Amino acid sequence: MSIQFKFPENFWWGSATSGPQSEGRFNKKHDSVFDHWFDIEPEAFFNGVGPNVASNFYNSYKEDLKLIKEIGLNSIRTSIQWTRLIKDFETGEVDEDGVRFYNSVIDECIANDILPVMNLHHFDLPVELYDKYGGWESKHVVDLFALFAKKCFALFGDRVKHWATFNEPMVVVEGEYLYQFHYPKIVDGKKAVQVLYNLNLASAKAIKEFKESNCGKNGGKIGIILNLTPSYPRSQNEEDVKAAKFAEDFFNNSFLDPAIKGEFTTDLVEVLTKDNVIWESTEEELEIIKNNTIDFLGVNYYQPRRAKAKEEKFDDSKGWMPNKYFDDYEMPGRRMNPYRGWEIYPQCMYDIAINIRDNYNNIPWYISENGMGVEGEEKYINADGVIEDDYRIEFYEEHLSYLHKGISEGSNCFGYHTWTPIDCWSWANAYKNRYGFISVDLATQKKTIKKSGRWIKEVAKNNGF
Repeated sequence: MSIQFKFPENFWWGSATSGPQSEGRFNKKHDSVFDHWFDIEPEAFFNGVGPNVASNFYNSYKEDLKLIKEIGLNSIRTSIQWTRLIKDFETGEVDEDGVRFYNSVIDECIANDILPVMNLHHFDLPVELYDKYGGWESKHVVDLFALFAKKCFALFGDRVKHWATFNEPMVVVEGEYLYQFHYPKIVDGKKAVQVLYNLNLASAKAIKEFKESNCGKNGGKIGIILNLTPSYPRSQNEEDVKAAKFAEDFFNNSFLDPAIKGEFTTDLVEVLTKDNVIWESTEEELEIIKNNTIDFLGVNYYQPRRAKAKEEKFDDSKGWMPNKYFDDYEMPGRRMNPYRGWEIYPQCMYDIAINIRDNYNNIPWYISENGMGVEGEEKYINADGVIEDDYRIEFYEEHLSYLHKGISEGSNCFGYHTWTPIDCWSWANAYKNRYGFISVDLATQKKTIKKSGRWIKEVAKNNGF
């Protein structure tokens, strides 16, 4: 076949998952906030399905990685669960079974010629640290995270050369402290702002540990994975533009700027200071953030954000919220994924690529997640038992064509990871929407390659399509 879109040499063709969404809770010494939430409120999860088994990766990782190799992926991102690796959070003493498991997973990746990318936090804070200290509200927890990171680099840094500190830290802020879609479902804008700062500090402290580790000294790289939802104004009217600018600063640049430039967005700091919700920080902490920036950026892209000027004055009486400065705008005629309620806007890939090129030192970056969740995929099974997910293939090809345009105009993108290799457990949505190249039958844990899995194999082999 003729290749219309050829990608750079050594391009990562891969996929991403996480520990809590794939492994199951087998032999895990501690509970994460999600384990705990499921235990106390199983009805909050679609069909009452929790993280107990997930996709059984803890028991089936060897077979799963063979399937991932079979569909031609050259790289995979997953996460090391703090609650699985560490026995004693205060001392950093490790759990031997956790060490054995992650060593085996890493070795199995390498044996299958799959580059392992390891992330350290994927919404899975130990619930014990929330109960004792308030979780990410606490700077002691920040230090405990840095200790956990140090252990990971020492144990696995001889083989893992690409690390990420956090996956989507803004979702921790939004889900736990603003919009009530993650436990503990608090609405407290001031706490949210402090947590936002503490997560930036935790990332920088983990990077500091990395730089001092053998892996960091011997060519290893560390980054962060951010879900970028570029903010588009309803119109070019000054008030709409201003509203979108605040949303961009709060939801995207509040992590992008410290991670890449080592400092917070001045405009955002001014607004938060004026509103008396600015975080507590010290000079020493700000120095740590300044001196410990990322080597590469991972971008999770699913949907844009559309903003407009406030229609009604914000009611301050219930406390501060970022929504004081913008309203969400539902653009007429936008394309939607009806299962997820998210807009489909592939052009955004290009806009992200150019933004990184022009405003963020053209840092090396990759798409760390991009995907389409669809409910009821069994209705697309053909006579051979294969899910014909042409909608997913079209979604990926559209997004990749815009990514290719950005790369051809000089953006320094080195890879494309989809979400996800094998259908996984998606938090409160459980298995409602499926994203994988490989399907999972929850009753039997039988795994079957979808049509998109055959498609990505050809794309990876040809380094384009």
